[in-house]
Amino acid sequence: MKRHLPALLLGLGLSTAVVSPAAAYPVDCAILLCLAGGWPASAECAHARAVFIRRITPWPIQPPLQIWNCPMRASVRQEAKPIERLFDIAVRGEPVSLVSIPETPLALQLVQDRADVDISDPAFDFVRSIRVFEITYQQRRSSDGDCNSRGTVYMGTYGAQGDYSRRRSSVSAVPTASDFAVPADCRSYWHRSVFVEWRDYEGSYGHEEVHY
Repeated sequence: MKRHLPALLLGLGLSTAVVSPAAAYPVDCAILLCLAGGWPASAECAHARAVFIRRITPWPIQPPLQIWNCPMRASVRQEAKPIERLFDIAVRGEPVSLVSIPETPLALQLVQDRADVDISDPAFDFVRSIRVFEITYQQRRSSDGDCNSRGTVYMGTYGAQGDYSRRRSSVSAVPTASDFAVPADCRSYWHRSVFVEWRDYEGSYGHEEVHY
């Protein structure tokens, strides 16, 4: 994958012309590739990152990468590995099989809420590294001197095949890179944000936080 990444990124600008009628899904192919490459500087990756962050900007909060909208199986090279199928779609210009992708918007989601190929290989660990934290926390001292606090945290994660799930988590699970920090004393404190973190293909760490 690493040796193909520069060519993949250069080809993203052609993807909307190559993959038709799929106006809805090239951005998720771009997010997948740009995330893997550490969001390199390009117009395509800038747009992909903006969509990635906009999806976690309330409300509603959505999975930032919707890999099920990037049809890696949609290649005439059926024997290819997942990343090679993506290379076909983004760069080589090989046609998408309209047998496997009927021309209806609802049919573009080939496999419900997960990748349409096996991505359990460690090469795709960067997908599973994405975690989304929905954080709400309030602290104040009451009139009788008690310190009252209340916090709610939900965490979104990706499974082995890129499926996204959301579950209740805890304040202690919030990454230290977040701006969230409970004061040591009991002064008034209010925090609401959505925090997303990830690692690229080479393991470099990245994060973004949206306050509201």
